[in-house]
This record gives sequence, C-alpha cells and structure tokens, in this order.
Amino acid sequence: MVWNPSEGIDLGFFMIRYYSLMFVIAFGLGWFIMKKIFERENESIEKLDSLFIWTVYATLLGARLGHVFFYDWEYFRNHLAEILLPFRFSPNFEFTGFQGLASHGAAIGIILAMYFFSKNIMKRPLLWVLDRVVIPVASGAVFVRIGNFFNSEIVGHETTSSFGIKFVKDFYSPREVVNATKIPNPKEAYNAIATNPQFANLLEQVPAKHPTQLYEAFSYIFVFAALYYMYWKTDAREKQGYLLGMFLVMLWSVRFVVEFLKESQGGFESDLGTFSTGQWLSIPFIIIGFLLIFKSKKIDLV
Repeated sequence: MVWNPSEGIDLGFFMIRYYSLMFVIAFGLGWFIMKKIFERENESIEKLDSLFIWTVYATLLGARLGHVFFYDWEYFRNHLAEILLPFRFSPNFEFTGFQGLASHGAAIGIILAMYFFSKNIMKRPLLWVLDRVVIPVASGAVFVRIGNFFNSEIVGHETTSSFGIKFVKDFYSPREVVNATKIPNPKEAYNAIATNPQFANLLEQVPAKHPTQLYEAFSYIFVFAALYYMYWKTDAREKQGYLLGMFLVMLWSVRFVVEFLKESQGGFESDLGTFSTGQWLSIPFIIIGFLLIFKSKKIDLV
C-alpha cells in the first residue's frame, strides 16, 4: 500500500488539516463522554466547561514541553523562543506551526492541571477526577495517532510483511521530491510519485514500513472500551485510583510494546541504551499504575 494523503480538506479559502481535525474530534468526543459522567455523578455542567478548558491547555502545553525537554532539548536550548512560538528565526524566518508534541508530556500536564482543578474548582479528591478523566483521554489517544498517520509521522521500521505501507512523505522531503521529479509544486510531485508510472523507479525506492500509528490507535480502542466498561458496568469507579491505574498500565504498556517496531524518535535513548526514549518514559507510568491498582480502596460516593 502506498500512503500519500492530502494535507486536509481544502475549502478554497481555508485548509482544514487532518491532524488538527483529529484533535478537534478528540476534544469534542472527550467533552461528550465527560458530560455523561458528570450527569451520572450529579456534577454541574459549568464545572465540565472549566474542566474542558483546563484539559485542552494542559494537553497542548504539556505535549509541547514534553517534546522540547524529552526529545529535542539540544536544539531548543539554543532556540528558546521557538518553544512556544509557531515559527523559527534561523537560518531564515519561517512559519512552522508547532512541530513536535509528546504524549508523555501531555500526560504529565493533565495530571498537574487536574491537581489544581480538583482542589480549586471541582472540590473533589485528585484521584476521583483522574479516574474519570482518563476515560475520554483514552478515546482521544486513538484520534491523535490517526492524525499522526495522516501526517506520515512516527512510522515504524522497514518490513516485508503484508502490513507494510510505503510512506512517500516520510521518505522524500519536499525539496527532495521536487528535485527528483522536476515538478516545482511539492504536492503535485508527491502525487506523481504515488500514481504516475513514469516515476515508478522513485516509488520503488520507498521502503514499506510498519504503520505503528495504526497499531497504537487500534490498541487504544480496546483501552478505552475496557475503561468505559469498568466505569459503567462494574464497581471500579468506587475504588479510588483503580481506573487511573488501569489506564496507566494498559495505555503505556501498549506504547512500550509498539516502540519496538518504531523508528527512533530521538531523545536521551542513546545515553541510557537498551530501550527507546518512549519506552524509558513509559516505565514509570506503568509502575505507578500497578501501585495504584494494588492500593486502590473502595470509597463512599454519596
């Protein structure tokens, strides 16, 4: 299979990028799920609106800072302004958007934000809030990884299996594809390699790789389904910390396993060895998850 999707839905005057659309869907679905949870818990919808705002900012800021400090500090230490600005100044001024978001950073950001939210707005224990927030977070993780797939990023190692996909935009940069095809428009050049027999030799050079974004997205569906079932159909919500613990163990275990198939994302893995940066960052979450499961206690929700 050859993967060379368009960047998004072109409305003529505006481009809705698929990656951004996936975030909108993730946050929108998350709000809907939490609305159902708040109704069951007899909580005010006004608090839900505050929770939504806190979660959006915490997710985006945490994910950005996570990428900066966990994966690319060597670059950003000399370009501090680019951490929170969507453009770079050198070698030339260029609008880049926010390239680089890390899920481990998002997780830390959400936990910190929920601490202040639970204390100052929700007036509930932190674990009570997190036990419920992780349900929509798990559903959101599905769409974020689908967004990565549309962006042809976070791809896996080369493979000869039937699951392999040729990510044209991962193999050729815009400059390379223009030089190789002599077509000045990068979008048209990518399409030519993917569909025009004249450039079959260029397409043959693109190796098939594991679509690790889809592996994660598919697995996260089951993580979400399990958490959703436990909340609605069992007494898990009465055990403070249990759902959070299950989330941490299941989601980050998936991440740990899939990382074996991923290309390196950089970071500090070269210093520690053995595992990738993503795996090293997942281990503490998994350990904390098991501790929460074993120490969870049933509480009175009345």
